[in-house]
Amino acid sequence: MYKEYTMDQLFLPMDLQEDIPENHLVRVINDAVNRLDLNLFTKAYPGGGRDSYHPKMLLKVIIYAYTQRIYSSRQIAKAVRENIMFMWLAARQRPDFRTINRFRSERMKDVLETVFTAVLQFLIEENYVKLDHYFVDGTKIEANANRYTFVWGKAVVKQKMKLQERVQTLFTAIEEAEKQEDQTLNNLDLPKLREASTITSEKLEQAVHQLENKLQEKPKNKPLKKAVRLVRKDLLPRLQKYENQQETLGNRNSFSKTDPDATFMRMKEDHMRNGQLKPGYNVQIGTEDQFILSYSLHQRPTDTRCLKPHLDQVKASLGQLPGTIIADAGYGSEENYAYLESEEQRALVKYNTYHKENTKAWQQDISKFENWLYDEQEDTWTCAAGQKLLFRYESRSNTESGYEINTRHYRSFSCEGCPLKEQCTKAQGDREIKVSMEYLRLKRQAREQLKSEDGHALSVRRMHEPESVFGQIKNNRGFRRFLLRGLPKVSLEVGWLSLAHNLLKKAARDLKTKIAVQG
Repeated sequence: MYKEYTMDQLFLPMDLQEDIPENHLVRVINDAVNRLDLNLFTKAYPGGGRDSYHPKMLLKVIIYAYTQRIYSSRQIAKAVRENIMFMWLAARQRPDFRTINRFRSERMKDVLETVFTAVLQFLIEENYVKLDHYFVDGTKIEANANRYTFVWGKAVVKQKMKLQERVQTLFTAIEEAEKQEDQTLNNLDLPKLREASTITSEKLEQAVHQLENKLQEKPKNKPLKKAVRLVRKDLLPRLQKYENQQETLGNRNSFSKTDPDATFMRMKEDHMRNGQLKPGYNVQIGTEDQFILSYSLHQRPTDTRCLKPHLDQVKASLGQLPGTIIADAGYGSEENYAYLESEEQRALVKYNTYHKENTKAWQQDISKFENWLYDEQEDTWTCAAGQKLLFRYESRSNTESGYEINTRHYRSFSCEGCPLKEQCTKAQGDREIKVSMEYLRLKRQAREQLKSEDGHALSVRRMHEPESVFGQIKNNRGFRRFLLRGLPKVSLEVGWLSLAHNLLKKAARDLKTKIAVQG
């Protein structure tokens, strides 16, 4: 015999909620979004036109989709029609993929960060997060761009210089030709173009316009006509193109033609294993107990210059910086140490030689001036051979953000005949060293903090804080490449990922607590 099977028969209960487990993730997302103030979405809906889908409904649907590795708007729309969890969140409404995509990438562009902060505030109120520690790290995620359509800053500069020199040569030839005919171009402002490096598209446009006026007076001048055609059809458009590319580059060394905001970076996910550069973004996050406290997106491949703008954003969104900042050696620059000190923050940030300094090989290396003696009163360094290095001069340099680094230069009186010279330096003359005394002081402070008992424990803990979060996003949820293009939209994607991660983490923590209580 078979159990009764009738597709035309209606059964109770008809409420979808009855089929959803009590501690299911979808309930956590539903509760968290329901707690949000509806006024948060006012900025996204200026009014007018037909009634819109409720923003909380769309927010729930998209967050849950990101927890389920569903990132395509078409796939989300399909799930709303077919998946019981999505159907419950949407209250059986069926927004199409255009509505979902418009809400995700346009309406929420000025709201998502506020929503993320509001949800984080819920986590703080419920003691999931305490803001005592802030573990910061970065990872690179590939952009939605062609890997082989790139523009390199050095190549642009080189091609632009060649073009400027060609323009200079061309206009010099025109002048010489006119002089041979005893018809000088008195009305032309050509001398301003003699310095190749000063030739801009604006100046070239003015000069070619004057040449065109001259050509109207002498329409049979074939060399002049050919030169005007060359400038107008080839040289001027190319110079404008190079200038536009330099403007797009800014301070970067490369960008992708299909996503100009993306910079070419070395990725850990290198299937060719040849160090291939790919267009991507540097994602910076800060975590505590593997909850994401803040996120930011950067176009720089290195983490060093990302710390200050990232923490400035944290301070702006949270109103304060967390108690202790913990980071790896990629952030250990003088500028970052000075910034954290000015913010009166306790920092556990390694520098690039921190672990090497603890090795026997480093401590016995006489070439390292860190192992020498410094006399503060005399302002001299004494090397392993007892030779004093005297102060010569001080130089100043500025980082890209404007931070000034003062470097002191020292030189030994004479290294001639020193038996330790081969071990000390490969230079032919006397030994010279360059020292930033401020950086030495800041590194000494960092070393003391890192070697303290709780400092060492937090440094060890850092290894499985943000790294685990990146592992969950990239491996568990399969997000290894952005879907959208452009810095603003890609930043939104990181926000959606972070919001989904935090609620997923909360659900897992709640389930673990309940099992422990019942057990």
